[in-house]
Amino acid sequence: MKIVRLSTYHAAPRWLFLKIETDEGITGWGEPVIEGRARTVEAAVHELSEYLIGQDPSRINDIWQTLYRGGFYRGGAVLMSAIAGIDQALWDIKGKALGAPVYELLGGKVRDRMKTYRWVGGDRPADIIAQIRELKALGFDTFKFNGTEELRLIDNAAAIDAAVAKVAEIRGAFANDINFGIDFHGRVSVPMARVLLRELEPYRPLFVEEPVLPEQAEYYRRLADSTSIPLAAGERMYSRFEFKQVLADGGLSILQPDLSHAGGITECFKIAAMAEAHDVGFAPHCPLGPVALAACLQVDFVAHNAVLQEQSIGIHYNNGADLLDYVLNKQDFSCDNGDIAALPKPGLGVEIDEERLLEASRNPPDWRNPLWRHADGSVAEW
Repeated sequence: MKIVRLSTYHAAPRWLFLKIETDEGITGWGEPVIEGRARTVEAAVHELSEYLIGQDPSRINDIWQTLYRGGFYRGGAVLMSAIAGIDQALWDIKGKALGAPVYELLGGKVRDRMKTYRWVGGDRPADIIAQIRELKALGFDTFKFNGTEELRLIDNAAAIDAAVAKVAEIRGAFANDINFGIDFHGRVSVPMARVLLRELEPYRPLFVEEPVLPEQAEYYRRLADSTSIPLAAGERMYSRFEFKQVLADGGLSILQPDLSHAGGITECFKIAAMAEAHDVGFAPHCPLGPVALAACLQVDFVAHNAVLQEQSIGIHYNNGADLLDYVLNKQDFSCDNGDIAALPKPGLGVEIDEERLLEASRNPPDWRNPLWRHADGSVAEW
């Protein structure tokens, strides 16, 4: 079998799909994207295609090493996201060629179902309790929401009190009937993270995500030593080489690599194993589309330390399309009390509605994340 063609498709809300075709008629799908920089990643995918055309798609490890090591400059968000989508599509081809889900090719399942959680509250946390009530009625019991809006390097008591009051209200409304993670989203500085983590402890969140920016990763251990709340991070880290130092330093309880950013299934399978060796949980970041989620689930079902899976049904970014709009086998992604069963179909387990995707790709939006500013006019972290 040989690779003959790579095609990319932009589609609402902010997704980029990749189709890799072979001379035997087997195709694979991937999702190589950076939210807000889809066209940049698309260009990288097509630049890398010269290493792929005419190659045997079953040699995934060799292709991955070629794409990563074949260029003198490597790593980073753009190149690793391009590699990630290509890698997903190659695993999809391999599974379809062998008639087996990817998790079977990685050694078989360690669990029968995977716990997922739902996003609530949007960019500026609001209406969280009402949204939780609606989703709880559908069987979900685990959620995540943004902890703050803009927060200055040193902010005042009112800003801290507002963030804490929101969490207190949620815990007061639902007691221990629900679980939730709080995403600081890199909006919180090290000094304010210390304060917020201390104030949030009584409400026992499952985790705090990105307690500080990844550029301040050296503080993960110091913050962890100051709180009983598990800390999670990793969506803006792109290879096992970056995670290596974080794991060595300690401080994180959960790693959250994104399978559309951190080198795909091949790389994140290794990152999960590294985390397991450090007694650290694995919870892939995935506010993206159906191929990205399918790839995450393939690793979740073989990683013993996989603890939670993010998924984007109804997420506030999904304007113009939702998670399963381009999927034919929607029933395979159904949630039972928030859990998704192992996808039964070969490859990644997702069947793309190509006709609908092609129509959507004719006039796709160019999504950009908001640009926030503090009251004094300086740029704020979104």
